[in-house]
Amino acid sequence: MAVSMTRAEFDVLVSEALDLIPDRFTATMDNVVVLVEDHHPTENLYGLYHGVALTERTSSYSGYLPDTITIYRTPILAHAADPEAAREQVATTVIHEIAHHFGIDDDRLDELGWG
Repeated sequence: MAVSMTRAEFDVLVSEALDLIPDRFTATMDNVVVLVEDHHPTENLYGLYHGVALTERTSSYSGYLPDTITIYRTPILAHAADPEAAREQVATTVIHEIAHHFGIDDDRLDELGWG
């Protein structure tokens, strides 16, 4: 059963999830923005990281547009059983995508239990 939630309510969940990230990590996040969209145009995703991971940046990294972490509202709400499940999925998705910013791939996230 899908959860009904306004865009503003969902944005609060994303903000809460970002607040869960320890300061030592957020302090090192560089040139990244977090966005909320209703859905990915072609795939059924919860989130997507697009950019150059910190581990891939070299001394020539300059002048790039910000990396983006996009959290997709509709699929998360469609698969959540209740508002608390939506909150947990948003937190998991935000952490998952931030991990990509730090250069952690899906295989390693699976090993760590964040897949």
